[in-house]
Amino acid sequence: MKRAYILLTFIAISLSLQAQVVVNRNQDIDKMVKAVNPDSLKSYISKMVSFGTRNTLSDIKSKTKGIGAARNWVLSKFNQFAKQSDGRLTAYLDTITLKPDGKRVDQPTLLGNAVAILKGTDANDKRVYVVSGHLDSRVTDVMNRTSDAPGANDDGSGVAGVIEAARIMSQYKFPATIIFVAVSGEEQSLLGSGFMASKAKKENWSLDAMLNNDMIGSNNSSETQIIDNTRLRVFSEGLPSFDLDKNAKSIRQFGLENDGKSRQLARYVKEIGERYVDQLEVKLIYRNDRFLRGGDHTPFVENGFTAVRITEMNENFDHQHQDLRTENGVRYGDLQEFMDFEYLRKNTGVNIAVLANLAKAPSSPTEVKVDVKNLSNSTLLYWKAPLIGTVKGYYVLMRETSSAVWEKKFFTSATELRLPYSKDNYLFAVQSVGNDGNESLPVVPGIGR
Repeated sequence: MKRAYILLTFIAISLSLQAQVVVNRNQDIDKMVKAVNPDSLKSYISKMVSFGTRNTLSDIKSKTKGIGAARNWVLSKFNQFAKQSDGRLTAYLDTITLKPDGKRVDQPTLLGNAVAILKGTDANDKRVYVVSGHLDSRVTDVMNRTSDAPGANDDGSGVAGVIEAARIMSQYKFPATIIFVAVSGEEQSLLGSGFMASKAKKENWSLDAMLNNDMIGSNNSSETQIIDNTRLRVFSEGLPSFDLDKNAKSIRQFGLENDGKSRQLARYVKEIGERYVDQLEVKLIYRNDRFLRGGDHTPFVENGFTAVRITEMNENFDHQHQDLRTENGVRYGDLQEFMDFEYLRKNTGVNIAVLANLAKAPSSPTEVKVDVKNLSNSTLLYWKAPLIGTVKGYYVLMRETSSAVWEKKFFTSATELRLPYSKDNYLFAVQSVGNDGNESLPVVPGIGR
């Protein structure tokens, strides 16, 4: 009798576990994330380090040394992946000649971004998603263009993640377009990303989101000696730097200081990244970037686009912007031996999951409103269908005003929903949901009557 009871208990527990869905992962996206290969990432880093220096001002004529050889190699990898894409992936060098600026460019310099475009399959879908890392490297003196500057982590890691994402994602189809780019000139004051962001604005790209990856492959910190490859930071601006004056009044009035588009993207990175990548917590950092530093997402933010910086949790300043040397038993320099390729694998997977989910999803709902014509202890939200893509419904997101992340989701197939929660006490947003469960970026409601 006791044995039968134990057996029945075991069966009940097994059935209960089978009934639980911990995370709902899209099958294709799950395959993409699992396809990230630490050995491939390591090989990309090794090749980039082999160019000696990748300083933006370094040699562009040599086939084996300097920034010119490095960007040509990245382009060759993109072209290699294009062969498996049925014509969807195309690659090129986007160049501009920089004039001396009296700061960090002391001679006419041909700057080049290595770009690969994975064209969306829906001709009506003009949305663009950009993922970047910066190819250039430096030592202590940013103007030193000859000394070895391995740049293994800063930012070989970000470029390696971009290359691996292009390798994997070029084998799949997405309605929207994804652009993979290794920019140059980051260490000379974000010149390559500034060039690209200005072009995007001038040409009116429908750039829905930009992910900047800068140092995503080191698991340890100098000074505090922390070792941890289970957390990843996402930096995002709060108040929009673009057109803030026009929007400041409504932002203050309705308590939206923490709900700019880039911050919504950061929350999205956290939710989707943690959904698909195990043993990783995405930490939201409520700053556009770190103190005394800058990143390639900033020119996009300043041009009115939605962009965030993805970076490792703990920085080791002994291995950033350092001449190669050993002092008092401490080895300085951005060398490959100081990297964690399992950590880089996970962080690359976050990028792929977010890009794929966005590019597969319908566009965001339009004309999202919260009804304020009456005093009530309930909240009525209403909206219109997205302009692009087929929806099976919508998520209405809700959180307390003091919460960093969305706390509840309510699904509806209609274009309005009344909730028994006071609009005075909570913040809301609405996102479109495609037939395969892929979610758009959320939209915070405007005022409706």
